[in-house]
Amino acid sequence: MSDGQGALSRRGLLGRAGAVAVGSGALAGFGATTAEAATTDASTHPNAYTNANANANTYTNADTATTAGGLPPVTVKPGDVRYDSLLRGDNFRFVGHPDEVRVVTCTQDVVRAVTDAVRSGRWIAARSGGHCFENFTADPGIKLLLDMSPMNAVGYDPVMRAFSIQAGARVGEVYTALFKGWGVTLPAGGCPHMGAGGHFVGGGYGPLSRRYGSVVDHLYAVEVVVVAADGTVRTVVATREPDDPNHDLWWAHTGGGGGNFGIVTRFWFRSPDAVGTDPAGQLPPAPGEMLFWLVEWPFDASMTEAEFSTIVRNFGVWHEQNSAPGAPGTGLYAVLNVGNRLSGTFLMAVQADASLPNIGATLQGLIDAVTAGTTVKPYVNQGAVFPWLHMTTWPTDGEGGDKLTRRYKIKAAYLKKSFSADQLSAIYTGLTDPSGTAGSGFLLIGYGGQVQAVAPDATALAQRSVVMKAVFSNHWLAEPDDADNVDWVRRFYRSVYSATGGVPVPNDVNDGSYINYPDTDLADPAWNTSGVPWHDLYYQGNYPRLQQVKAKYDPRNVFRHGLSVELPG
Repeated sequence: MSDGQGALSRRGLLGRAGAVAVGSGALAGFGATTAEAATTDASTHPNAYTNANANANTYTNADTATTAGGLPPVTVKPGDVRYDSLLRGDNFRFVGHPDEVRVVTCTQDVVRAVTDAVRSGRWIAARSGGHCFENFTADPGIKLLLDMSPMNAVGYDPVMRAFSIQAGARVGEVYTALFKGWGVTLPAGGCPHMGAGGHFVGGGYGPLSRRYGSVVDHLYAVEVVVVAADGTVRTVVATREPDDPNHDLWWAHTGGGGGNFGIVTRFWFRSPDAVGTDPAGQLPPAPGEMLFWLVEWPFDASMTEAEFSTIVRNFGVWHEQNSAPGAPGTGLYAVLNVGNRLSGTFLMAVQADASLPNIGATLQGLIDAVTAGTTVKPYVNQGAVFPWLHMTTWPTDGEGGDKLTRRYKIKAAYLKKSFSADQLSAIYTGLTDPSGTAGSGFLLIGYGGQVQAVAPDATALAQRSVVMKAVFSNHWLAEPDDADNVDWVRRFYRSVYSATGGVPVPNDVNDGSYINYPDTDLADPAWNTSGVPWHDLYYQGNYPRLQQVKAKYDPRNVFRHGLSVELPG
């Protein structure tokens, strides 16, 4: 699976703006709840043990002939009315043509499919939500495609003392089940439609990651269907226990990306510091309410390069100064979203647990810092409080509400600190380029915080000292426009990283890129002239170990794609 973190769309954020109802003067009222009042005693969680007992065998019961809803395993081939609908993921640029699509309902279905593929010599790939930015599940060479979406059970496993999540679940389904059953959550992504499978294994992140780390920091175990050198197909459960003989396979799925070592069918999550047996104490508590705040500036002639650069630089500097683990500022998750000037979009969206102490003052400090030294005044500076589940399952989040412009190209980078002056100038030039489109733009996303508390080699997710992620994107409607729009975002990205060969080579500002935002251009010498290979940009010093895991669990290179981990030698 290769679903990435859901890209924040401007339409999704602006949809939120329509619901904003609280003026900026109300900020002082937030954070009045004391820390004691905001804490829930896990022992009083309603039905905690009842829910655990009711769901104790969810992961076992899922391995039956059909799902709870009665859907059988299905094979769909060309000519079937269902075939075309099952081919498309989120990015309509990529449509494969496999011999068959198998809609799988349990781990045994996956084992049978992989066995058939190995015996017939066919390339197999698996898809959960389909939010892959490249063609990793739609390559023309793929002849057997697995649709994992019916495998979406979420429950509590008292034997593992962890929450069991099947790999076909959507992130919104995970949030809903964890919240309704136990009042807990994961620091996963903000798009409810994307599949958990690829999102989790690539080191997913989201609005709570600055407080609770990457989602993989809570991964206890993973179930993977793998293929031995002799073609034998087996299922392996790998845990984070140091003495587990399959520990290295667990490690590879803590940021190594999907589609590399086997097909993940199930995850188990339990926080490293969890104690006791109460399910409600095994993962972070879900917020009751989330504060959503929007600041928006006019992106017109008044937004000069100096004003633009000041705001973007200030946003970065604030994150440099407020991203240490446990710092008060880590309660804020801020995204700076700037479209091409043709779109007029220039906004900052902020989310936070509304019950955090002094959250209003912390948010005001961010706004003051970002606007310091500027003369262009925001024309929107307001927010509202939403129930947690409302925020996390809002249907217009990410790409889900943008059904027309589903052709896109995404490029990304990690940042250790704010962009250099030359990079800021290149970003401004690109976003005021009249040859651009209203669908082109740039995101700067707050990161760091508790993510930094984990050593770079403790998980496969190597970039642990960064404070932000950057996304460069272009979205459009029609297939004939593909070449021009892809070329535009390629040139934009190359201009920002011109000093390092067109890619974010690690230095004092850049720190490579994020595998859940895959970009095959990083492996293309026409666009990566740095001399630094793509795998070092994504995995840095962890790549040799990933190669050893590949050799152990996928020595035949059954599971592969345009940026898959290579066999050593």
